[in-house]
Amino acid sequence: MRTVALSEIGTDKAWRVAARGLLAEGVRPEDVLWQYGAVESDLFATAPATPSGTALRVPRAFVDLAGTVCWHVDPERFARLYALLWRLMGTPGLMTDRGDVRVKTLFEMEKSVRRDMHKMKAFLRFREIDAAGPRRRFAAWFEPQHHIVEPLAPFFARRFGDMDWIIATPNRTVHFTDGQIALAPGQPKPALPDDAAEQLWTTYFRNIFNPARLKVKAMQAEMPKKYWKNMPEAAAIPDMIASAEDRARQMQLAAPTLAPRRAGKITERLSMTATDTPSPGSLDALRHDAAACTRCPLHQSATQVVVGEGPRNAPLMVVGEQPGDQEDLSGRPFVGPAGQLFDRLAEEAGLDRDAAFVTNAVKHFKFQPRGKRRIHQKPDAGEVQACRWWLEAERALVKPKLILAMGATAALSLTGNGDGIMKRHGTFEATEDGTPVLLTLHPSYLLRVPNAAAKAAAEQDFRADLALAADWIARNAA
Repeated sequence: MRTVALSEIGTDKAWRVAARGLLAEGVRPEDVLWQYGAVESDLFATAPATPSGTALRVPRAFVDLAGTVCWHVDPERFARLYALLWRLMGTPGLMTDRGDVRVKTLFEMEKSVRRDMHKMKAFLRFREIDAAGPRRRFAAWFEPQHHIVEPLAPFFARRFGDMDWIIATPNRTVHFTDGQIALAPGQPKPALPDDAAEQLWTTYFRNIFNPARLKVKAMQAEMPKKYWKNMPEAAAIPDMIASAEDRARQMQLAAPTLAPRRAGKITERLSMTATDTPSPGSLDALRHDAAACTRCPLHQSATQVVVGEGPRNAPLMVVGEQPGDQEDLSGRPFVGPAGQLFDRLAEEAGLDRDAAFVTNAVKHFKFQPRGKRRIHQKPDAGEVQACRWWLEAERALVKPKLILAMGATAALSLTGNGDGIMKRHGTFEATEDGTPVLLTLHPSYLLRVPNAAAKAAAEQDFRADLALAADWIARNAA
């Protein structure tokens, strides 16, 4: 059994030297007993020479990992690192295997040390102890979870290089004097003087606190309560939490009643989603009113609005998604390839297309230019909601007994849910006012199915849904 004693100062470098020597001699991990802080010098201060013809190469990721994990409090950290180093000699790619329990454990230890370092950088508070000399002197007390004072000393030296300071912790103390770092043993918490700047800092902390966005658990996760006793501003936290609800209510009452100018887009969106319904007296009047629609941005690029057409008293209303390229140019719904396929399958299913009122959930063509072509784009929920205003106007005029919703967009507009059409098709649902809605596929989906067998099956499902609509109308239209 080989015993390796590592000093408390320079632990990471001492471990690397010792591990190199052990590996060069072929000492197995189970034959090494690691000790920490037993002596002030390393038994392997001079590493054994590497055997001729043998090169010690390890991934850079392991070097970084070891340089951090060495500062962890786990007494088994050195043994864990050496065991992984031994395995890396035969399996160089082991560092990327996060499914390996021992590798995963070391990465979790590394994460814990780095988190502790972050907390010390964020929550350490200096107090001035002497302002008489050429350089002001400060002191701070911190209680880290791991042995992180030594690796963090250069960071604080760079950040506070214009003053002398002491950082005391239970396990290690670091002195920074005239630009030089010196490490000493840990000590009990010193009696630090009051600092007049702390009151100013606490006042600032109170004023930047937003009670309307208070999340106590999230705050304590980022700033655990164990650090509060050494943070002057933390004394104000309990009172701020207790008064947050009242302060948020006061902020709400004091808020302006009119939206500021920069909120113009918000107010425009609110007007888009208004639930009131236009009441034109005829389909011609509705078509005239819709031609001037600017309720959503789609009117800016479309050629024209495309509203529904069909008998005013049609018992069946057929609702698709939006006009396509040909519909946008002609101003009529369902005249493109999808509409022609619908006509053919409706005739095969015994559904009288001419007796139905056909329309779309969205009245303007949404597309993306690609060369000379205009590529269809699916309307988003805001555009569907904005255009629902016009669909409700058409429903109010026609008063259909049944609505055939073709596709997800139509289902979203009529039932509030556009998900799972493949499972929901062929079933009856209802609008808010109770009008029955039969869900089915959109004929454009049938045109996109690449597999011949799948396409035939989809057409059969669609034809069956149309036949179901025809049968329902025949039984309930009287």
